Amino acid sequence: PPPPAVERSAAAPGLWYEKAAPGDRRLGKVVTIAKSKKFRDNHGKVLLEGHRLIKDALEAGAVPQTLFFSTVGHLKLLPEAEIKRASLVKVKFEDIKTWSDLVTPQGLVGIFSKPDPAKMSYPAAQLTNSLPLLLICDNIRDPGNLGTILRSAAGAGCEKVLLTKGCVDPWEPKVLRAGMGAHFRVPIIANLDWESVPTNLPAGIQVCVADNDDPDAPAGSASLPRGAGSAPDSPKAPVKSSPKAAPEHEDEEGAAGSPELAAQHYYEDWAQTPVAVVIGGETHGLSPAALRLAASTGGRRLVIPVVPGVDSLNSAIAAGILLFEGKRQLLWRHKQEEDRQKLPVPG
Repeated sequence: PPPPAVERSAAAPGLWYEKAAPGDRRLGKVVTIAKSKKFRDNHGKVLLEGHRLIKDALEAGAVPQTLFFSTVGHLKLLPEAEIKRASLVKVKFEDIKTWSDLVTPQGLVGIFSKPDPAKMSYPAAQLTNSLPLLLICDNIRDPGNLGTILRSAAGAGCEKVLLTKGCVDPWEPKVLRAGMGAHFRVPIIANLDWESVPTNLPAGIQVCVADNDDPDAPAGSASLPRGAGSAPDSPKAPVKSSPKAAPEHEDEEGAAGSPELAAQHYYEDWAQTPVAVVIGGETHGLSPAALRLAASTGGRRLVIPVVPGVDSLNSAIAAGILLFEGKRQLLWRHKQEEDRQKLPVPG
């Protein structure tokens, strides 16, 4: 039997929920604390808001702890078997409005156990369209950029996304909003140091890095490097990265110098199977460790040429361009292989 002060939902008779007092400050405090990185790290829980995100999380197998809702109708939009596992608390919409980060709150907020990529059930369509294409985010510190990058990674069919320790927490509310459900469509391995990155990559992978300096640009027109090394003199010649790429890492990485990497335009052939792309943040750029990893795998710098005088591309835009070009090349390569197999055998 349900405990006292708990009501049965008329809309969903199998659900029991607690009815909170209007303006309950304890609940507001719980939600506020749940938004903090300290809470996420110490308690292994994340805060999700809105029907789409919560539904995606439930369908992917994320475990709900508490769901706050303003009307029982909100529960009808969610899988009943899954939300039965959570504590359901009915609150006033005005309270959710106070807690919400959304411009137009939907009246539904949930606290979930932090999802484990190894235990998630990603959508069948996502798995069917997955490619041997990986993304490594290095020093992406803007929440909106990271969320947009994750959305592009899911859209391109990335196999997984790796985030280094210099990146913003992917479970921050702003990242979740910009990701539009990508967190529950593609595996995200976060908080990696560079020593552990290779253990999360397939054997034989080639790692390429994004570069924003065009090797064909006229002398003196190159913009200051952001998220990449210095501009090469020629697209065919190996180029040495500038120490300005990530000055804050010099003490950590040592001043041994960065390896040489050949540079080429992004639309030229580079997507071998499997392949990973490293995207650096706009402020701090690529870590020397990213360049060393790329060099050790025979990777290249991928240049997206822009009109002279135009500043470098936003990191999220650059990621989208490179990921979808990588997808195009991998699919073309796959088609070529299929066509070869269909050819009649001589004799």
